[in-house]
Amino acid sequence: MATAQRGYYEILGIPRSASADDIKKAFRRRAREIHPDLHTGAKKTEMEKKFKELNEAHEVLSDPDKRKKYDQYGQNWEQAEAYEKARQQAGSQAGRGGATGGFSGDFGDIFETFFGGRGRGAQGGAPGFAVDGEDLETDVELSIRDVLTGVSRRIDLTERVVCKACGGSAIVRGRPCVVCGGTGTQAEKRTIEVRIPAGVQHDTRVRITGKGQPGINGGKPGDLYLRVHIQANGIFRQKGFDIHVTLPVWPWEAALGAEVMAPTLTEPVKVKIPAGSKADSKLRLKGKGLPTATGEQGDLFLKLKIVMPAAISDEERALYEQLSHGRHSDPRAEILAASRRSSS
Repeated sequence: MATAQRGYYEILGIPRSASADDIKKAFRRRAREIHPDLHTGAKKTEMEKKFKELNEAHEVLSDPDKRKKYDQYGQNWEQAEAYEKARQQAGSQAGRGGATGGFSGDFGDIFETFFGGRGRGAQGGAPGFAVDGEDLETDVELSIRDVLTGVSRRIDLTERVVCKACGGSAIVRGRPCVVCGGTGTQAEKRTIEVRIPAGVQHDTRVRITGKGQPGINGGKPGDLYLRVHIQANGIFRQKGFDIHVTLPVWPWEAALGAEVMAPTLTEPVKVKIPAGSKADSKLRLKGKGLPTATGEQGDLFLKLKIVMPAAISDEERALYEQLSHGRHSDPRAEILAASRRSSS
């Protein structure tokens, strides 16, 4: 069992403030380093002892109730619990006129007297030393069209495996293994193909079950997490499951109305610009956005931008001059009035 000189937090290499997730990760990481199956000879026997300690520490600290008692009483938390029950029973008997007990002094002495120094014994080890594999995480970049349809990608991963030269012992002919640098493990690359579903959002994680580090001695493999980065697109802007596009139109198209072609994530479509459209007004194309988790589809919004020709002909200039002589309200009247109110 874990000794009083070396507590559970120290065995796992974590602070007392560690979260449940920190405990899980620390256990997996440490288990892969000291697993008995990765060692041979005298080293294997030593690792079996350490592995039992590690399992014991993980078993207690991963259980909120046991961890609370351990934090309160330390290594003797199980005996302390039994001692408390015995003390309460003695107090109850004394209240009824029964015998009283002198329950004071150091916990260790009392435990030895009342419980014969019983500890956790052989409860710490796990049958077969099975250890689940660690989770892996990697980044993946997608285009916005990939998000529309979903995409298959080949992912290159690097994992630690038992060194083939030393068999995991870290020693060859009495010296540190030069292949693995005396660690007992070496890096090995593998390539897997994964399917990324349609509709994923930027900077979210996609979980690929069972594609992380392999387990040891029958342990379950870990999971692979893909952190998604959607590449910026000069035309399509993603906002949730909706797509936004700036659509340039000529002044006469906005004034008179027109039918124009507009881009979508698939093929361009014909849309109708209403007569009298203003700059920055929006047209909605229902169902032309990105798929959602419920199987629905977001929308595509076209934001109108009125643009001027780079050059105009004499005929066009004459038409503009004719238009300028017509009776129109001042388009700046509203902001001029507002500016006067703010300065008064």
